[in-house]
Amino acid sequence: MLWAAVAVVALGFLVALEVAARHYGLPGPVTTQVREVIFPPKSGFLLYASMALMMVVLTWRQRMAALGTAIGIDLVILLARWTLDIKVTDGHPFGNGALLVMLGCAVIAVTRRTGRERTLLLKGVGLGLLLVAGRKTGDAWLLITSKTRPAVLDQYPAIADHALGNPSWLVGRIVRATGPVGAHVLDYVYVQLAVAAVVVALYQLRHVAAERRFPAHHLVRTFLVIGLLGPGIYMIFPVVGPVFAYGADGGQWAVANLWPETAPPVGVPHPMPFDEITPRNCMPSLHTAWATTIFVHSRRGPLTLRFAGTFWLVATLGATLGFGYHYGVDLVAGVVFALTIEAALRSQARGWERSGVLLVAYGTTVFVTLLVSYRYLPLEMAERPWVFGPLLILAMASVILGFVRTVRLWEPKTPLAPHPEPQPELV
Repeated sequence: MLWAAVAVVALGFLVALEVAARHYGLPGPVTTQVREVIFPPKSGFLLYASMALMMVVLTWRQRMAALGTAIGIDLVILLARWTLDIKVTDGHPFGNGALLVMLGCAVIAVTRRTGRERTLLLKGVGLGLLLVAGRKTGDAWLLITSKTRPAVLDQYPAIADHALGNPSWLVGRIVRATGPVGAHVLDYVYVQLAVAAVVVALYQLRHVAAERRFPAHHLVRTFLVIGLLGPGIYMIFPVVGPVFAYGADGGQWAVANLWPETAPPVGVPHPMPFDEITPRNCMPSLHTAWATTIFVHSRRGPLTLRFAGTFWLVATLGATLGFGYHYGVDLVAGVVFALTIEAALRSQARGWERSGVLLVAYGTTVFVTLLVSYRYLPLEMAERPWVFGPLLILAMASVILGFVRTVRLWEPKTPLAPHPEPQPELV
């Protein structure tokens, strides 16, 4: 019943976003997803990663059959486009096969499976399609933010960022100094964040096929909830980012062309009008939130996975700041946002123990306090950086410490090996 309720809510949410996008004359998430059955998908890598998630419920023989079928379909479509001289100018020339295989598995589950096997296969298909749908709904959300929020609040986090030493300006100059190689590496990490999440999730779900059930909590749950709730904050605190508000990418709408050479001057901030194209997707930084959850969930894996999770977090932070997509205060809010949601989902899986409720309440309080401070105290933060800078870091660190301590309490204790009592010996 829970999975059915989730499916109904997800479908209703997709339909609502579809209607909202159509209101502005653009295709919504449902339309764009249906188009990718035949037309070149926006991300073929994401579709194959989603199919890999679905395949955790299959046997190895079924996985090989599914992968071979997907590749075969893509080759046929590629040959057809070559024969008809159809050029792929937008998106990837592959990925349709993965989507068709997932849809085919859904049909097989309904028509050829019964009982627990049907439920398990449908859960696998739903998991893969939810990841794809999350990307499409995110695109629709970004469109809605740009159309419904004509004024942005960039001057507020830009002024508040003086308390942290304007890290976006500093890292932006460092990334430019590394040249095209550093920029290409960071760009790949930034764009393929969902694929990295799938790699960690595949490790967590590696026993599903054998145990015929999903674990109570895994990375994909947190990843999807962050993507669902985050855009709602965008609507409350619309921000476009320094590269647009203070850089050349903002064109005539920018305050001035200052990023990343010159930090913005300290003054009284106010809302400023902006175009109806650029997404208001900065506060909080969801890329930071997602990278944080990848890091957290990779801690229980082997050394290679832990190293990859650390690299992805560090590189994502470098990309968000170095490309001018976010202010430093966005990242602080993103970390708190991610750990609060992670704590809430872990608490829900455990039955809402007192320690989990307190952690979620504390994380929520800190997150709201951060947003209120950015909005109503930015000038005070900029004028007293030696006070507010450490306070921001301490607030984030307190949530991190609380999360680590609480999660350690939840982990099962390894019983100590019994020590035999010394026995008296005859002399």
